[in-house]
Amino acid sequence: MYTISDYLLDRLKELGIDEVFGVPGDYNLQFLDHITAREDLKWIGNANELNAAYMADGYARTKGISAFVTTFGVGELSAVNGLAGSYAENVPVVEIIGSPTTTVQNNKKLVHHTLGDGDFLRFEKMHEEVTAAIAHLTIENATSEIDRVLTIAMTEKRPVYINLPIDIAETKTNKPNKPLQKMTERLTEAEATILSKVEKALQQAENPVIIAGHEILSYHIEHQLNEFIQKFNLPITTLPLGKGAFDEEDSHYIGTYSGSPTEEPLKSRVDNADLVLLLGAKLTDSATSGFSFGFTDKQIISIGATEVLFYGEKHEAIQLDRFVSALSTLSFSRFTGDLLPVKRISKVEFKDEQLTQKRFWKMVETFLLQGDTVVGEQGTSFFGLTNVPLKKDMHFIGQPLWGSIGYTFPSTLGSQIANKDSRHLLFIGDGSLQLTVQELGTAIREKLTPIVFVINNNGYTVEREIHGATEQYNDIPMWDYQNLPLVFGGTSQTVATYKATTEAELAEVMKSARKDTERLQWIEVVMDQEDAPLLLQKLAKIFAKQNS
Repeated sequence: MYTISDYLLDRLKELGIDEVFGVPGDYNLQFLDHITAREDLKWIGNANELNAAYMADGYARTKGISAFVTTFGVGELSAVNGLAGSYAENVPVVEIIGSPTTTVQNNKKLVHHTLGDGDFLRFEKMHEEVTAAIAHLTIENATSEIDRVLTIAMTEKRPVYINLPIDIAETKTNKPNKPLQKMTERLTEAEATILSKVEKALQQAENPVIIAGHEILSYHIEHQLNEFIQKFNLPITTLPLGKGAFDEEDSHYIGTYSGSPTEEPLKSRVDNADLVLLLGAKLTDSATSGFSFGFTDKQIISIGATEVLFYGEKHEAIQLDRFVSALSTLSFSRFTGDLLPVKRISKVEFKDEQLTQKRFWKMVETFLLQGDTVVGEQGTSFFGLTNVPLKKDMHFIGQPLWGSIGYTFPSTLGSQIANKDSRHLLFIGDGSLQLTVQELGTAIREKLTPIVFVINNNGYTVEREIHGATEQYNDIPMWDYQNLPLVFGGTSQTVATYKATTEAELAEVMKSARKDTERLQWIEVVMDQEDAPLLLQKLAKIFAKQNS
């Protein structure tokens, strides 16, 4: 019998989803049977629902969309923080909630995983603020509601929520008779008007600069952006929230702009532009070092997925992917000024000295290879990587807007599952790792082989830099990080573990880790707790002042 469960899974498969994440619970078990019965879908069980949400986020950033399953109440609330991060940073994730039968809900039975008041809509309502659409499936609306919310997820690049009662999941239905509706490529009248205004501004600009943001990555329109830049020879930078949206080896790329701490000549090049055209970018505090950018509304045109601004004045919203694709049809003169390409390090002479943050990130730059996926945990790692130039065909994942520590470990695993051909390199601090390390068992079970750099600097370095450098609330328990994989089921056949305290030791470890593609590479890197990347030191002072 073909059921609503089958219909939902067929639609997920149509969107390119090959794996589904989650945690079993008695309200979703029958739905999970439909997943495990299929040969074209794989169930990836997680240690907890928060990690499932994080893994789904990483998968979606790489593959375009993802899905995870939890049980009603306790499961979905455990995952809501991960879902909020996906909402904040425009990541299309489908959360599927297995809930009690419609009879139980209609009769307001006092069943487990509820608040004991017979109200089964409480948790749905809680999700309204962190999802783009909610569907509570019934016999009458199930297929149309599934299609509606999945279309919204793909169009708006934000998470959606599907409440699937046990009996509805098992209800008979018909297979889809046509594909999900795709976005039209023709511009709306409002979009055409905005495009014309952008064209006029570019025609008049003598010293323009393009700033690309994270929404370019959300919509997977890096190619369309590249066509626009190449055609008109435009200089382009990215914000830290959006790093990787443009090929950083390309001669048009002038570096990562992060407000006042940005090094010269990039800082002046951006601040003094007569036109700053932001594409899919948000000027958040962490991306601009406490809003310390040097340009004003008089210089800015901002084209985003949810907001369009012309010199401070709001305009009607646009469909970002359609709009960016149309930029190559504009007519204006190619830019003929200097582009200021990024300076790169080709080699680092290693010393037999204690590792420092400054030297570590220089070594990382020489370690990167074309096609790698680099993941930077919010904090020391993200700000250390911000000014490390990427190579061609590299993908970068971070979460600087939502900034939930621990996010990147599960996210790396989700992204690695989505793209097994890209070597994933995770840089994560000890404090962040302690939040989500449970998924190490999943990595070993699934035979994933990322290279994980665990930065052991004894606590919450970001917080120490902002406030309370020696306070106990910024301390964490000291773990034996090098041997953690052995606790989670790793063996010498599945994991290679290392510990590096000096540059010379790390250089040898990096060589071994890069060559070994058959095992997970787990590297503990020890640095002083008072050491931090220069950008983080500058940003912490700004945040401390902002919080005072």
